[in-house]
Amino acid sequence: MHTDDADTVHYRLRRQSRTPAWLALSWRALVALALIGIALAVHWFDREGLRQNSGEPVTFADILYFTMITVTTVGYGDIVPVTQQARMFDTFVVTPIRLFVWLIFLGTAYDFLLKGVWEKWRMSVIQQHLEGHVVVAGFGTSGSEAVSELIRRGADPGTIVVVDERAAALRTAESCGTTVMEGNATRNAALEAARLSQARALIVSAGRDDTSILIVLTARRIAPDLPISVVIRSEDNEAIARQAGADVVINPASFAGLLLAGSTHGAHTAEYMADLAASGGRVVLREREVAAEEVGKSLADITTGLGHRIYRGHQNFCFWEPEADRLEAGDIIVEVVPRR
Repeated sequence: MHTDDADTVHYRLRRQSRTPAWLALSWRALVALALIGIALAVHWFDREGLRQNSGEPVTFADILYFTMITVTTVGYGDIVPVTQQARMFDTFVVTPIRLFVWLIFLGTAYDFLLKGVWEKWRMSVIQQHLEGHVVVAGFGTSGSEAVSELIRRGADPGTIVVVDERAAALRTAESCGTTVMEGNATRNAALEAARLSQARALIVSAGRDDTSILIVLTARRIAPDLPISVVIRSEDNEAIARQAGADVVINPASFAGLLLAGSTHGAHTAEYMADLAASGGRVVLREREVAAEEVGKSLADITTGLGHRIYRGHQNFCFWEPEADRLEAGDIIVEVVPRR
């Protein structure tokens, strides 16, 4: 764990390569061997077109030596092509093979020697220009489910930044395609390195209520207007999390209890609630600002979906309340719309 809040240079983003290193190396080795094999086979079948300066017969060992020297260099002149056919083959086939093999070697050297340096530089540039991303502090059960749900809903995994101290959790997050950063999210330096002030939202799921609340406090200090959602395990800590600055406080046990209690009043109630929450459901809750042409109308008159509630400043009004009979500029509408 890093302890120096003033120094953000230790906090680096990381993203998993789409192609495993062993697979890339294997493919390149196979291609290089195949190209060399072609040159070797043609040289062997056309060995009458080759001659040694010593005058001795050309053996398979000589062909192997000549092929490797010709592919990797321009040759030493001890074995030379003497027929037109052999010379044309070396000119129009072996020379391109030599170039391709060198390109493969150079590409492999780049991938396994220089790419690490390049990748660090590239990620540092990405880190400096992060904007509109979602930061997930803690990649436990709830955090991983949140990331999976974001991806299922169409979010680009590269725009999700996972901050965690556990190497195993970061490896799992990387396998999802997300950008990860090893660090303690309770510290200013870690959240600043994740460019929290430029983020679209913060999801906090640290596993412990005290840690999650401390992350919320730290984040709210860095980004006063950032939407923050936090997972809280104990009902007693929900009010504290809101006081710390969380916009949305989610208690998994309470939500499960709501579904279970709803199921006792009818099987379809719990099913519909799960339908609203899941990415694979037929309907979805959507939050949007009231459109200009909707100002003055009733919440029941909107045509984009089924309006359930409006948020006006720090107050909220449901569809049956008088305030919902006239929409005002700046109102936030929560509606149910079909899943597209």
